[in-house]
Amino acid sequence: MNLNEFLVEMAKIRKAGYIKSHRTGDTGIGKTLEDLLGIQENNIIGPDFGNYELKSGRSDSSSMLTLFTKAPKPKGVNGRLRDAFGYPKDVPPARRELHVPVYFSRTNTVGLRLIFQDTRMLIDNDKGILAYYDEEYLREAFEKKYRRPLIYILASRMRREGAEWFWFNDAHLLDGFSFQVFSDAIRKEIIKYDIRIGHYPNGRPHDHGTGFRVLPKDLPRCFANIKKLI
Repeated sequence: MNLNEFLVEMAKIRKAGYIKSHRTGDTGIGKTLEDLLGIQENNIIGPDFGNYELKSGRSDSSSMLTLFTKAPKPKGVNGRLRDAFGYPKDVPPARRELHVPVYFSRTNTVGLRLIFQDTRMLIDNDKGILAYYDEEYLREAFEKKYRRPLIYILASRMRREGAEWFWFNDAHLLDGFSFQVFSDAIRKEIIKYDIRIGHYPNGRPHDHGTGFRVLPKDLPRCFANIKKLI
């Protein structure tokens, strides 16, 4: 299936209106879309779409998608942030961990805030710890996650007859990283940043998924190139 053929099929799917989910649970939306397009499960990235990846999301979902995960620079700074701003995990305290959102608009509960200096995003703090992401570091992480152009399908949903129903009514072709787009999304808090630092049994810092997250409906706003398909 090439892109033109895909668009023809998506037009038919959109016209069909609400379709009962082919599977219960979070993966129902992807499974339903795959079945409708005749794509074998777990083979979305492949010859059926050549150079395209396919992803779907619920337009009203409040569950965040992980845009990508990446610890800040320099190497090992996660451990310093955890030691300086973390809190005891156990009672009595044996180890410290740090699981907090960090905002651009305000300082968070432990004293961290995002700021921008030229092409760097820094985790500002009052303890003098340098922790940052620069443009190329962010670009590398973004492009590692999104190696191919992304066809992103959003679906409205409803509950009927005890089941979830989807209307696949919005599609975009997404590609490319832009530091300007990314930083604007951070400033507007479209993209959320979470620090999630724990530890291994030996005390070494363990990153549980420090990174950048976004609501499904806002994923298109994170790319440099956006083309509406339907």
